[in-house]
Parts: sequence; structure tokens; C-alpha cells
Amino acid sequence: MAFTHPEYLVDTEWLATHLDDPTLRILDCTITVHDDQGQEQGRGFRVESGEQVWRQGHIPGSGFADLVHDLSDPDGSFPFAAPSAERFAAAMSRYGVGDGTRVILYDAFLNVCAARMWWLLRAFGFDNAAVLSGGWTKWTKEGRPASTAPSAHPPGHFTARPRPQFIAKKQEVFAAINKPGTLLVNALNPEDFAGTTPPRYSRPGHIPSSVNVPFTSLVDPETQAYLPEEQLRAKFAAVGATSQQQVITYCAVGFTACSDAFVLSLLGVENLAMYDGSLTEWTADPAMPMVTGS
Repeated sequence: MAFTHPEYLVDTEWLATHLDDPTLRILDCTITVHDDQGQEQGRGFRVESGEQVWRQGHIPGSGFADLVHDLSDPDGSFPFAAPSAERFAAAMSRYGVGDGTRVILYDAFLNVCAARMWWLLRAFGFDNAAVLSGGWTKWTKEGRPASTAPSAHPPGHFTARPRPQFIAKKQEVFAAINKPGTLLVNALNPEDFAGTTPPRYSRPGHIPSSVNVPFTSLVDPETQAYLPEEQLRAKFAAVGATSQQQVITYCAVGFTACSDAFVLSLLGVENLAMYDGSLTEWTADPAMPMVTGS
């Protein structure tokens, strides 16, 4: 069975044959994650822009989309909060994205950053974007060309058309706990979900009534390409995510939650939101409940 929305995903072979398409805007969205256990408000990790990695080698013709600086709110109440519509539109215009362009997104981190960028584009009203399955990892494993040249994308004119329903707020998530027809999906690994490992946020465990579909389980560990449709559908169907009236995904800081949301979109689940603050915001508020165990 094919994905309900195959247009959201492209493979390396397709991209290799379309590198010269003047309407394409290829964007590397990579971030780098460093283990800083006990540092930075106890989150246990530090996220940096992957721009320097992009400068060392990238898909020919691609530009760099900076999710840490350009595409986050510098005054947000939690790290890497989605930017304002004006900030997002200005960045995308600099990247060459606008009417008449198609955006191809990739990264070197299990498609997580590409999925985050894809979700932000949708949240700001742009639908003509796709994720490169396997990203930089699969591209280089196949021996495809790389470049260190600057972006070839001319500036564009991006018009933001915000869709606030795509990004859930804390009180919406609280209201969704044990709500019939609504499912909360945690995208972290099983140990983080159960609270058996030191948390990267203030308190261990997960939001009550939520289920767990780890983002790492969605890809082939060797190529980082997404698993076949039937395997992905089975994973989400097993926790009831394909039969709900509404699904809200969350994680630690709103990145890996986008992987789950992206795959659910591929599968045709439409009433979806991603909790941007995720457990970094949630666990900082002692009034918000957490539970441990699987």
C-alpha cells in the first residue's frame, strides 16, 4: 500500500535527477547535538546550528536553513520555540523560497530536522515541500556528489499564512489528557518515556494518557531512510494513532515530535498538532502532571 500523501517524501534517486530544476530549493536543516548532562537547565544536551557542517560538504545547489537561530524565537519562553510569522517569512525569503518554488529538505540526523522544517513550513501556510528520505546519510552512502559551494538560490518572496492549529500550546495538551478521541504521542525513546533514565528536562516520565512511538523506530538504522509504509502504519495503528479524531505529538524540545507528526501526515492522519514546548516547557511547570512507567 502506498502512502496517502507520497508527495511529502522524495528519495535520493529522484533528487539526483532533479538537481538542475530551477524551481527546486534544496535546504540542509541539520543541527548538531552535544551531550551536556547536567548542564543548560538540566536538559542534558546542547543543540547547535549545523551550518559549519553544511559548509564542509552538502548536496550540490543546497542552501542552509538555520533552525537554531533564523527559525527560532530568540525571545521564546522555551528553547527553539517557533518564530513569529514575520521572522519565518524573512528567513525563507533569504533562502529563496516563495511562490512557484518546491522545497526539498534534508539533514544528517535521522530526518528529524528536515521534518521540523517541513512542519514549520506547513504551520506557516506553505505546502509544496518534501523531505529527502535518508537525507545526507543515504546520499553519501550511495556515493552521490557533494559540494562546498555557497547556495545558488536567489532571494525569494515568502508570504506567511499562519495555521495555528498545527502547533499545540501547553493548555491544549493539558486538556487532551484522557480526552476521548484525542491521543498524545510521545516520540522519545522507551527509556525516556518510562522515566528510567536521567531526564533531559526537569522531571522524568511522560504526560498522562500518552503513548510512545520512538522517532528512532521510524527509520532504517543503516540508511536513515523511512521504513516502508506498511511497517510505519502498523506502528502507529498499534497505539491507536491512525483512528483518532485528533493527535498531538511531543518530545523533549519539539524536534523529534515532528518526525512522528511527519510520518502520520504521510499516512493520511489529518487532524494533527505538534506540541512545540514539549517536555522542556511542560516539566518546568509543577502544576503539569507527569507519570512514569511504560
